[in-house]
Amino acid sequence: MRGYAGRILRVDLSSGDIREEEINYDVARKFIGGRGFGSKLLFDEIDPAIDPFDERNKLIIVTGPLTATVAPTGGRYMVVTKSPLTGTIACSNSGGYFGPELKFAGYDALIVEGKSQSPVYLWIKNGKVEIRNAEKLIMKSTHQTEDIIRDETDPDAKIASIGPAGEKLVRFSSIINDKHRAAGRSGVGAVMGSKNLKAIAVRGSRGIKVFDPDGFLQAVKAANEKIYASPVTSKGLPAYGTAILVNIINECGLFPTNNFQRGVFEEASKISGETMAETILIRNKACFACSIGCGRITEVKTDGHKMKGEGPEYENIFGLGSCVGVSDLEAIAKANYLCNELGIDPISAGATISCAMELFEKGNIDEKTAGLPLRFGDADLLINLIKMIGKREGFGDILAEGSYRMAERFGYPELSITVKRQELAAYDPRGAKGMGLGYATANRGACHLRSYTISPEILGLPEKLDPFAIEGKHNWVKGFQDYTSVVDSTGLCIFSTFAIGQKDILNLLNTATGFNYTSEEISIIGERIWNLERLFNIRCGFSRRDDTLPPRFLMEPLPSGAAKGQVVELDPMLNSYYEIRGWDENGIPREETLRRLGLSG
Repeated sequence: MRGYAGRILRVDLSSGDIREEEINYDVARKFIGGRGFGSKLLFDEIDPAIDPFDERNKLIIVTGPLTATVAPTGGRYMVVTKSPLTGTIACSNSGGYFGPELKFAGYDALIVEGKSQSPVYLWIKNGKVEIRNAEKLIMKSTHQTEDIIRDETDPDAKIASIGPAGEKLVRFSSIINDKHRAAGRSGVGAVMGSKNLKAIAVRGSRGIKVFDPDGFLQAVKAANEKIYASPVTSKGLPAYGTAILVNIINECGLFPTNNFQRGVFEEASKISGETMAETILIRNKACFACSIGCGRITEVKTDGHKMKGEGPEYENIFGLGSCVGVSDLEAIAKANYLCNELGIDPISAGATISCAMELFEKGNIDEKTAGLPLRFGDADLLINLIKMIGKREGFGDILAEGSYRMAERFGYPELSITVKRQELAAYDPRGAKGMGLGYATANRGACHLRSYTISPEILGLPEKLDPFAIEGKHNWVKGFQDYTSVVDSTGLCIFSTFAIGQKDILNLLNTATGFNYTSEEISIIGERIWNLERLFNIRCGFSRRDDTLPPRFLMEPLPSGAAKGQVVELDPMLNSYYEIRGWDENGIPREETLRRLGLSG
């Protein structure tokens, strides 16, 4: 088959054993690649009951068949492991250039096993692999790490690394590649740190062949024409990035403010994509083979000198802005840069800090305990706490456990705005109730990208839904979840789906791989991946009791804005969702469902 490099690299850090394996194309056909293939590997190879920091946990970095091709946005890779933040399956997605380079070096996937006795990094070049000493990189930032490793290896090497946060096992630490792109959620950086693996450097010059070159180029052309014709992908995202959503979501009354106590941030316009474009934006930036270019290159002044970096994206503006009550765009950008350098997920970091601020506001944490006053709106405090989290210093050591463990420690877990212990993203589900069901049922814990019903509920794409209605939302959530499972497995960016649909992706996949998928088969693959992840979580002990939302969304009406008075009526949606999924009342897939999807036995 084409579209694949055809090889898997397996590195055992305990023994130093390095070996290659041929990819199993029967499995590839059933799970495509990326998220699906990685989830299948994890499901088959680890005991779900182990602690995420146990050396028997595996770190699986995997590309899709469209990664490293000229398919529009074909630059994604996935990191799959058991999450130290949630205890569920983790699958974190990143763009940039690292994923394509891994394929150019000859590998569809890298499986890291065991644990090194001392810090190391991997150097991979066109099929040659070394485990190198990384003592000199201890507690270096991701930026410093990349610069040092390039000096030692190849100036064109593509590098994925952890910062101090990953080394210190911060439960929401990230893996950063290309200095600014992040496999950001669920604590995958902490698993990498637990293995004493500081970085992976890759250089490759091998091409990727597709099954039908002429047909593939026609499919690429057709997809790009749609991307260039869509106002979202040709105008909105290139001009303003994802932060174009700030004013839209705020006006709709679901822009989370002060730990989701409100859905309206009075100073939202100060931190919007439009304001960013007028003030700190230098230019936009695209990932590998991207036709959209939503990345932001920005520059701020700090301590008398200029500081340049990427972002912040919409989610990070929420986490480091409205959620903590900060309206200083330059401070938010600086905090975002620090998260990239330290290797921290800005969503979980900001939401954890905001939870601590509410606990302080309510008198549940005092200044003596925290070491400083935790007040909403304090930009300097935000930056200091990010630094403390990254190095587990002072109160940062408590925050580094995530908001649920922190709030539970002080006796108020209900103030942690999480699902399965992962912090919610930048949409209050009381203002878009399909998002509530999507958050509650997401396999990796609260996640907006697994079922982005904001598209129909708020943006009106592909059709406008009433955001406050619950009828029929289970159909939309299931559809989005299955479709996203497929997209994440191809190697494409989810943003491409604002313009292209299943038929376009089907044409790209078939001309690249020769698998000759049908639309029905692709839909079943999406279901298969979602149910496999569910089975993994069930083996970890998760069930219906975990498919819920924080009490705030179920019982506290939004106090103001366009969604004033709304709560999430979750149970009726959940019952309908389980039924359409073919699961029992406890959320366990029925045997006939597993047989239909080829997952039984």
